[in-house]
Amino acid sequence: MHLSSVKDKTATAHRADIAALNYKMDSEPSFLRTLFSLILVSSLLDSVLSEVDACPDTKTGLESLLPSTMSIQNASIESVYGIMFDAGSTGTRIHIYSFTQKYSDQLPELEREIFESVKPGLSAYADLPEQGAETIRGLLEVAKNAVPSSHWRKTPVVLKATAGLRLLPEKKALALLSEVKDILEESPFLVPDNSVSIMNGTYEGILAWITVNFLTGQLYSQSKQTVGILDLGGASTQITFLPQSEETLEQSPLDFITSFKMFHTTYKLYTHSYLGLGLKAARLATLGALGTGDYDTGGILEVRDFERKAIEVCDHMEGFTSSSPFLCMDLSYITALLKEGFGFKMTTPLQLTKKVNNVETGWSLGATFLVLQSLRISN
Repeated sequence: MHLSSVKDKTATAHRADIAALNYKMDSEPSFLRTLFSLILVSSLLDSVLSEVDACPDTKTGLESLLPSTMSIQNASIESVYGIMFDAGSTGTRIHIYSFTQKYSDQLPELEREIFESVKPGLSAYADLPEQGAETIRGLLEVAKNAVPSSHWRKTPVVLKATAGLRLLPEKKALALLSEVKDILEESPFLVPDNSVSIMNGTYEGILAWITVNFLTGQLYSQSKQTVGILDLGGASTQITFLPQSEETLEQSPLDFITSFKMFHTTYKLYTHSYLGLGLKAARLATLGALGTGDYDTGGILEVRDFERKAIEVCDHMEGFTSSSPFLCMDLSYITALLKEGFGFKMTTPLQLTKKVNNVETGWSLGATFLVLQSLRISN
């Protein structure tokens, strides 16, 4: 499979840096000590892997993500809660987080996460916005059971829609969001003015990067080592990492570099979202058909493992069930995306995971983290 559409003007800009990082990865096997580890955060990718045998063994407006500044009198509260809805292309997910924070100028501690989801996603209700918004109501009941009633009015609830709604006509997307906003405002939780929005793909990658590096302890570390991520979703794919060479920063398009400050540290990230290059979007572009899948698996694979399995599966499709009709196509696409699109070597190790310390590794924790920070939550 040839993936010429992925090879845009950015390929040369980031390949040199990725190649250098891959070399260091080969010489450093430890996940947390690796200068650049790649995490694929995608239930869609997990669904592919569940069907095969896994192998052994300058500010750019990040502030726009945040709700309007609000004053909350909760200095005496020991625990702080945040509710984040992830309205993706395959489903809507609710993440309910509990934090404690000893000092306002330090990172808070995550106590727990509660996660639930419903299918299909909001984009499936493009012509039925009221019905789509109703899918949120049941998830809000989960939040009411998880958050003590004494904290409801002090707990922000935010919904961020991703690629699924970005692909809809603007009028239909806005109609859906308007109905969702009405549902949220009926809840007992704190609803900021801009709590319902369609999130830019670039910010999606940045927030996922914050989540992963928060969960792996890299944001606490005094070293400069961080974890890079590749998120393969249904409608888009994002790559985000902290470049190790000034050459990458200098050669990259300006809108691919995002700088932001968090707790006295400035981070300058390379991040880009490729809309239309998600797994389901690739299927749609090829066959005009969609599939489903949501499995919680993981492990470490190399790029060549995807190619090997693609060949094996495509040569013996009769041995696979009807529940995996896209397996050959998906494996071929993933191989082409990693090898031809992003330029990874065939021996590049990939750490596949949906969770770190039993917490989802998507963008939602990073987004909640910044929302709470914007509301000046402190103990």
